[in-house]
Amino acid sequence: MTLKTNSRRPVKGPTPGLWARYRAYLSRTGLSPSASNYFSIGVAIAGVGLTLGPIIYLVLGGFKDLHQYAMNPSGLPDPFLFRNYWGILSTGLFWRQMLNSAFIAIVTTVGVVILGTMAAYPLARYKFKGREVLYGVFVAGLMFPLTVAILPLYLMIHSWGLVGNPFGVILPQIAFALPVTIIIMRPFVAALPKELEEAAFIDGVTRIGYFWRILLPLARPGMVTVGVLAFIGSWNSYLLPLLILAGDPAHMTLPLGVTAFKGQHGSDNTAIMAFTSLSMVPALIFFIFMERRIVEGLTGAVKG
Repeated sequence: MTLKTNSRRPVKGPTPGLWARYRAYLSRTGLSPSASNYFSIGVAIAGVGLTLGPIIYLVLGGFKDLHQYAMNPSGLPDPFLFRNYWGILSTGLFWRQMLNSAFIAIVTTVGVVILGTMAAYPLARYKFKGREVLYGVFVAGLMFPLTVAILPLYLMIHSWGLVGNPFGVILPQIAFALPVTIIIMRPFVAALPKELEEAAFIDGVTRIGYFWRILLPLARPGMVTVGVLAFIGSWNSYLLPLLILAGDPAHMTLPLGVTAFKGQHGSDNTAIMAFTSLSMVPALIFFIFMERRIVEGLTGAVKG
């Protein structure tokens, strides 16, 4: 049956809805949705909700006062109050602790990337007796958690006089990050063409020169991956800085600063939420911008 509109143009029935048009488009392109697609999408949405839910709750809680939080803990702030965030940002202690975390994380990252790549180079290129055994030792290091060695590690750092010193945290963090770094970097180095190395030696480039001038630029995706992992791990580290840097708040990192702030403002939950939210921001921004690099680097490591 043909219906007519006021403009005398015939139409065939009602206009299909948005969902019907979407299904028709998927059917034409061969991407017709199935139950498995819907299940996968639902699981992904649930995962995003579980990940972002606590973060959003913390950030919004920092915009409340204690009365709002007591009346409606999970609701939106009404009105939004900025005094919790401003009170933290206006103090020099927060910025000092952020600089401490940044210094430790940056130096740890540089040490992990350089030393890990230098160790992966001979394990991937040179053939010598015991090479695989040595590589197996690094692989076994993944099964050796920091918590197991924390007491003898503290005694050793204390004997070196590095308690209260940032390098008392940096050196163990580099050592414990080397196994995963070498495991990721070895396939990258092994995948580089041997002809390139031979041509460099013919042109008079030394092995050290080849490493710094040719290998490092070509292995940049893997180096970025291990660098991001080392930075995030160092930024979020808590147990080791707790033993080495506890005492003076000016020497603490941000994770320790959150604990100290909570001890000083035990009843002010909204201020604690604001401090925790601000301590997550630098690492969160860094990870968001470098997330694609991590995926690319890990993909290259698997292919290698």
